[in-house]
Amino acid sequence: MKATKFVVALIIMSVLFTACNAAPAAAVPNSTAETTAAPASETTSPSSGAAAGSPDVCSTDAYGCAVFKPGEVVKIGMGAPMTGGDASYGIDISQGGTLAVQDAGEFEGFKFVLVVEDDGGTAEGGAAVANKFASDPAFVAVAGHIYSGATSAAMPIYEKAGIVMLSPSASLPTLTTLGSAVFNRIVFTDARQGPPAADYLFNKLNVRKLAVLHDGSDYGKGLAEAVSAKFVELGGEVVITEAITKGETDYTPVLSAVSSKNPEAVYFGGYTAEGAVVVNQMQQTGLENTIFFGDDGTYGADFLSRTGANGEGAFATIAPIPADSPEKAAFDAAYLEQFGKEAGTLSPYTWNGYDSVAGLIVAIKSVAVVGNDGNLYVPRGALVSAVRSLTDFHGISGTYTCDAVGECNTLPPTFVVVKDGAWVPAP
Repeated sequence: MKATKFVVALIIMSVLFTACNAAPAAAVPNSTAETTAAPASETTSPSSGAAAGSPDVCSTDAYGCAVFKPGEVVKIGMGAPMTGGDASYGIDISQGGTLAVQDAGEFEGFKFVLVVEDDGGTAEGGAAVANKFASDPAFVAVAGHIYSGATSAAMPIYEKAGIVMLSPSASLPTLTTLGSAVFNRIVFTDARQGPPAADYLFNKLNVRKLAVLHDGSDYGKGLAEAVSAKFVELGGEVVITEAITKGETDYTPVLSAVSSKNPEAVYFGGYTAEGAVVVNQMQQTGLENTIFFGDDGTYGADFLSRTGANGEGAFATIAPIPADSPEKAAFDAAYLEQFGKEAGTLSPYTWNGYDSVAGLIVAIKSVAVVGNDGNLYVPRGALVSAVRSLTDFHGISGTYTCDAVGECNTLPPTFVVVKDGAWVPAP
């Protein structure tokens, strides 16, 4: 499709990858790759390790090589919530990744495919999807997972299999403190999201009495704790902290307890499905004049449609919207043409979805080798090193350089507020 061939003409990805015995990086050609999640029955699975005709790197690589015969596709996985109350995030981010695969073209005649599996955003789902990907030797990388809880559960499985990760949105700070060699991310961490939210509440909105709620997830609880600590440090008072149960539809008992403490604002760490219920039921529990302040998990068109007029005046922190540029304009046009929605309306990570997949494909091309037998060999250990060594990668959402533990983003959050039924930059 003509609108998705814009990367060759408009995006120059400047990447320096350091990898053991890596082949030189290849330029992105003009041709377009398949992007649908191909069923296993439609492609044969490659083998792993050294084989006759394989390059020397396969016998020395820590994880061996993924081997693809001519006609086989190189698979990149993505685990995301694709159904249920938080599906908008998985759908949006995976659609951004789909465009990246289309624009990447082929490498020496071998195509790439993005395979998206529904992990429900949960730890159990994350582990199940990771085991599925790890059992198929055609998977060499994962653009994800999307949610932190699912990511945390999946990481040990990918570590054992030698499958490198580049998450567009898993922001739990501790994910990069676990000593993982395979996990990397291009999103800011909640350590960069929580304290600025507390500062905005205290210094911009002049809140002195804050109620803190979270959904019990690693992500939501971690953000709530970060906000609370900074808010108290600034001189504010956290009058109550409560956890709610994900998936429920009645939080009025909790909100009534919150209301009795007379907070000036409610901070919520969690996602849209529960956040919207909180906002709507604040109107019934004496909190109708209390500020609701969410996070990057409560942003998007889904929140607006669920809350309607009740969402007016709600705040959130999100990843910075990419600056206007020819590259962004071309991407946005392609996204709208193919998916019928504006980029950035379902989640703030549309562009991150593209960049995480694009970065992985560039890394794969930098280490992949065609053997004397005509097979494509992807040394897994070298690919792990290449992604961790990502340097000055120019994507749509920003320029990324990964540090020693896989943190590739140092940007602060952007503040937004619902005004006249739309998310707009906050003052």
